[in-house]
Amino acid sequence: MTTLTAAPLVRRSQAHLDGLFRRSPAGPIPQGDTAGIAIIAPGTPLSTILARFVHLVAWQGKVFDPTSGTLRNKITPFGIRAIPAQVYKATSWVDGRECIVLDYSRSWLVVRWIRDEIREVAPGQYLGVVFVGRVKVLNFALRLPARRG
Repeated sequence: MTTLTAAPLVRRSQAHLDGLFRRSPAGPIPQGDTAGIAIIAPGTPLSTILARFVHLVAWQGKVFDPTSGTLRNKITPFGIRAIPAQVYKATSWVDGRECIVLDYSRSWLVVRWIRDEIREVAPGQYLGVVFVGRVKVLNFALRLPARRG
């Protein structure tokens, strides 16, 4: 795997993101606080603007708790930890291969039909797919903090 950052992912086409997700392994389930970026209208001039806007006002990433096998999303401009999900490895709806599932089916009523899938595309960096029902609606990226020696 190579080093990759979320910013270039936003600028890539949807076809590129789909191929990258399909080629990548599930990787280890993330642990702790991750920085997130929504990838909306990938590869278009609007993608960077939309990613910054969503990051500023709505969603900043996820915090994974390996002890409980859950996560909480960081939402609002204040990074409030809310919207829990179960985290486990399972078969991807994208291609039938292993992925890490972020399962909201037992969460808040308004998000119960959402399922995220992530795969590690570079060390500590994940590309995600969001499904509403069984319809893929957008991508996102997560990045673990860099380890300091």
